[in-house]
Amino acid sequence: MIDSIGAKPTDRKVSAVTRVAAPAQPAGVTKQAAAAAAPTVAAQLATAAPVDAQRVQDIKQAIAEGRYPLSPTKIADALIAARYEWMSHDKA
Repeated sequence: MIDSIGAKPTDRKVSAVTRVAAPAQPAGVTKQAAAAAAPTVAAQLATAAPVDAQRVQDIKQAIAEGRYPLSPTKIADALIAARYEWMSHDKA
């Protein structure tokens, strides 16, 4: 048998784990109420835009007026990084 190179445990005492109490349900919350609330929350989040429209407009105006600093190097780096991120999720 080959011994490992790493650290070896010196104490092999193992005991069973016993549950002390069942997990408590929050007061007044039922599975039906939680299930009914999920679509409501999703609908509320879907109605609001995840983008600050005023900020987008300000940036567009700054670009049009030449006040917004554009760096081709930073843009290229961001595009390459995004592509690598997408590639890591691709199923080959």
